[in-house]
Amino acid sequence: MPLEIRELPESGLGAFVSFPYGLFRGHPYWVGELKKDVRHLLEQGHPFWRHGERRLLMAFRDGRPVGRLAAIINSKHNAFHSEKCGFFGFFDCAEDPEAAAGLFAAAEDWLRRAGMDLARGPVNPSTNETCGLLIEGFDSEPMVMTPYNPPYYAKLIEGSGFAKVKDLYAFQILTRSGFPERMEKIITRLTRGGGVSLDLVNIKRMNEALADLKDVYNSAWDANWGFVPMTDGELDELARGLKPLLKPEYLYFARVDGKAAGFVLLLPDFNTALKHVNGALTPLNLLPFLYRMFSPIRRGRLLALGVKKEFRNRGIELLLIKQAFASAARMGWEYADLSWTLEDNEAINNAITAVGGKVYKRFRIYEKRL
Repeated sequence: MPLEIRELPESGLGAFVSFPYGLFRGHPYWVGELKKDVRHLLEQGHPFWRHGERRLLMAFRDGRPVGRLAAIINSKHNAFHSEKCGFFGFFDCAEDPEAAAGLFAAAEDWLRRAGMDLARGPVNPSTNETCGLLIEGFDSEPMVMTPYNPPYYAKLIEGSGFAKVKDLYAFQILTRSGFPERMEKIITRLTRGGGVSLDLVNIKRMNEALADLKDVYNSAWDANWGFVPMTDGELDELARGLKPLLKPEYLYFARVDGKAAGFVLLLPDFNTALKHVNGALTPLNLLPFLYRMFSPIRRGRLLALGVKKEFRNRGIELLLIKQAFASAARMGWEYADLSWTLEDNEAINNAITAVGGKVYKRFRIYEKRL
């Protein structure tokens, strides 16, 4: 059957968002976010699009959708990194190499005409959101706010001329093993007399906590490959999403002489509830969803850990990881996912390995010169 690639108007956003929920209906591992949240992320009113542009593309055979892709330009990324780099994201496709190639060709054409030299992805729509293609660890469900895709996606992307530019690691730590005693001694030695303290978030003072989070985040990550500073609007959006979910044991800061030096953000794996609603809450699934959300969740994700440059190599990273162990044990987690880290970030990867973490999933960012 003939293939057609269409650029969708804004009125086609619903079809673009809904496509993977049909493609993966009944899949044993794939978990989709709530469609309303994905739609909000893609709507022009989201703060990302104040400095970003996009084109929504969909492939059709005989009038039926078989794939989707977003072509993205992030002007803040290009200004921060002095690049002319376009991105692709929200890639989902049937096992149809021609459809995938057609989507990428259309995305590349738009990026090239916009003056971009490179195409990179997947990012949805930036490294501050979900990103990477799963290339290892297909035999388990994705952790909250991490992607899942079948193995054939790599062939579709590579068959369209893209090659690896960076891998991202997800570590798993079994909480029953506890925090290693030898690490305790290192923490004691390095933090002795240093004015270092731990501070769980005060929910009633969330605005102050989020200001500290932004300050640490934009300092701790600014030398990382692919990093783009969060804007005030994006921070407000993060706060909007976190406030209904956040508990003190999920977010805590390391302080040196009262100043925020680092933080950790943890979340239970809410995918255990999302898996059963296929992207939308209805009168039939609302009560079971709420029951699962408020039942004990036995696993979770450490989705951000950062220490300001001036406070590194003082044991603060280990102190934060130790508190993560304590919080996970208090919440009854059997294991924690620590993701993601850059494959060449030896300092943090070695610290995680030293406390018992093992890489159990890998995600890949691809690139192509236009």
